[in-house]
Amino acid sequence: MEFPKPLVPTNPLSSLSNFIHQNCVRLGSELSCRLDDTKRLATTLAGRLQRHTLPPFASLSQPKQAVAATLTTDYVAKTLVGTAVYTVSNSNNEFVLISDPNGAKSIGLLCFRQEDAEAFLAQVRLRKRELRGQAKVVPITLDQVYMLKVEGIAFRFLPDPVQIKNALELKAADISTGFDGVPVFQSDLLVVKKKNKRYCPVYFQKEDIEKELSKFRASRGSGVSQHIMVGSLEDVLKKMEMSEKNSGWEDLIFIPPGKSHSQHIQEVAKV
Repeated sequence: MEFPKPLVPTNPLSSLSNFIHQNCVRLGSELSCRLDDTKRLATTLAGRLQRHTLPPFASLSQPKQAVAATLTTDYVAKTLVGTAVYTVSNSNNEFVLISDPNGAKSIGLLCFRQEDAEAFLAQVRLRKRELRGQAKVVPITLDQVYMLKVEGIAFRFLPDPVQIKNALELKAADISTGFDGVPVFQSDLLVVKKKNKRYCPVYFQKEDIEKELSKFRASRGSGVSQHIMVGSLEDVLKKMEMSEKNSGWEDLIFIPPGKSHSQHIQEVAKV
């Protein structure tokens, strides 16, 4: 499949913050019957900058003897293989870009839920008449997004508001303060070894890691603690980029939503 190109000559939306605000209010309304605070959370998220703090992933806390070389761009990208996000492209298969909150540059909006990308598409068609019959929602994998970012293409993620709420609950944080970045979940109980390689699975959905931990508890006994740690995708990737080999960060592998870590690791090991 041909994925969208990074450039587009026109800017169909006047403001990133306005679009995310309007879209997330709609998302919060749809979820209000089961997530009372999602609307307020998503609206708060709209104007916040992403901070870069190290996620407290316990399985990475023990230092190892480091060598000089850091993890390569290709290596980091491969850890993201298999996970799709959604954006809007035009008839030339080019990204439809929007303005950042300051209007200084154009960026691509990447949604973790297809329904959010469909809402983005509706905004594009409403505001840019020439794109009404040409724009479409397309998937792009995170490893490709990462390589485009390395080349200098700017993106902003729109996380799943359900996972934002899950992350804040795990952190015991006030939901009104919001969460910076895309939530990811990890447990040191799920670290595995396969063919002399260590894998530390990182999940995009709390429900997926809970399912895996339930299997682990069933095999080891109910007395095993089900501790889930939460961080942000942006923070983890930044730390991986700065880390040296044999630091433990090279063991991370991101598990696509809906998949088990054993299934995904088996598929990746075949490549």
